[in-house]
Amino acid sequence: MPHAIYVTTAEATDRSSAVKMVENAKANLSEVKNILVDAGYTGENFATQIKAIIGATVEVIKRSELHTFVVLPKRWVVERSFAWLEKCRRLWKNCERKLNTSLQMIVLSFISLCYEDFKQVLKSKLQLFLQSKFS
Repeated sequence: MPHAIYVTTAEATDRSSAVKMVENAKANLSEVKNILVDAGYTGENFATQIKAIIGATVEVIKRSELHTFVVLPKRWVVERSFAWLEKCRRLWKNCERKLNTSLQMIVLSFISLCYEDFKQVLKSKLQLFLQSKFS
């Protein structure tokens, strides 16, 4: 589950929206020490604003200058979360009329993912319990 989610209109820039998200979720982000971002968030001003709000450092994960495939450290964490959301049909294409509806669909999708993980863990624990009880 993400620490913070913020949905904006298309005209808002990613950097300014990220700063607003951090401001809004300040209480949830009090333990965060490092924020991983892609090259779209470069700039001293962005890093300074984040540092001033929650005291975290901003680490930019840049793509390789070479046009070859290179596994970038830590970038997979963010990409994995977006890939999980692609399983949710309502998020393939944003047809919602209100930003709050889009936000709630994202939250519900993450809750659904957590529930599926919980079911798998519970199922494996139950199998281990039954094996130990009846073996």
